[in-house]
Amino acid sequence: MQATQVVEFEHQLAGVACTARAWAKVPVTPSAERRHDLKARIRRLLKERSAVLLAHYYVEADIQDLAEETGGCVADSLEMARFGRAQAAPTLVVAGVRFMGETAKILNPEKRVLMPDLDASCSLDLGCPADEFSRFCDLHPERTVVVYANTSAAVKARAGWVVTSAIALDVVRHLHEGGEKILWAPDRHLGAYVQSRTGADMLLWHGACVVHEEFKARELEVLKKEHPRAKVLVHPESPAEVIELADAVGSTTQIINAAKALDADEFIVATDNGMLHKLRMLMPEKRFIEAPTAGASATCKSCAHCPWMAMNGLANLAEALETGANEIHIDPEIARRAYRPIDRMLAFAEGRKVRVRASGDLARDGALFRNVGPA
Repeated sequence: MQATQVVEFEHQLAGVACTARAWAKVPVTPSAERRHDLKARIRRLLKERSAVLLAHYYVEADIQDLAEETGGCVADSLEMARFGRAQAAPTLVVAGVRFMGETAKILNPEKRVLMPDLDASCSLDLGCPADEFSRFCDLHPERTVVVYANTSAAVKARAGWVVTSAIALDVVRHLHEGGEKILWAPDRHLGAYVQSRTGADMLLWHGACVVHEEFKARELEVLKKEHPRAKVLVHPESPAEVIELADAVGSTTQIINAAKALDADEFIVATDNGMLHKLRMLMPEKRFIEAPTAGASATCKSCAHCPWMAMNGLANLAEALETGANEIHIDPEIARRAYRPIDRMLAFAEGRKVRVRASGDLARDGALFRNVGPA
């Protein structure tokens, strides 16, 4: 029987912050021979099923490599969905967590969307259940509801805007300048970061990412002293005291761009360590070091890797392709309502001269979302 890992995460119940527990399956590491066979099987099945593999930066390296080798993509959650919309393929296979599969389905309703494991969730999604969130919104009808992409389709359907971490500042600043008050969910660290830089009146849902919340400022300061030339790259879902130590703060895509642009050959990276594979592939001449997630004599909850992202493996990816299991289904009315705040963000980005709509010409669309993504 497959082992499971218990994961604690932040949850808001009746307006009160509390701790909840969920589980994640612990994947079985295949042997070298099994790994080789599975990769060959996946390549064959992708071709036979006319399917495209969309992989998030945080999943295992083998899956990221397969996506790129077979004409798919490795990207943040919204770019995965956008890339899928530009494909003629009738089937998309999303290697990530469930909200990413849902986003792909919302933006590609005519396509079949499969995932390696539908139980691969997210602490931000789990910590913001739609019914509880809807009641919270009802208590504050005067506020504009802005939700992060790391939420369920049902939560997105309750929102006025959906944002990614890279465009959140622009959207909230725009709303603030228009005199609007914000109800923000679910990540309180990202919300506080946006609030501090826009001055907006924001009411924050109490949620956090189990990976990014675990980065430690004091231990990061020690690591910086050990690597004085290193620049620090931080995702804004991290605690404020970690963000204060950063040389660059941004989404997964922006972290890549910062590593390319900054005048340094050594970086300390405070985001999911699955990201290091892409960074090292793109910049093999540079050194990337994981930011610390535990203090002296302490253990880490996530050890800088999402336990649900880790549920994406070669075996269950091959099984989904073989059988058609783990297909994403969304209630049509929820999908219709969830599409509107996503489309509103896309239109806003387009108006700000950030090209985010696919033309269908892959060569021309290659730069889409480069500065807009995720999650």
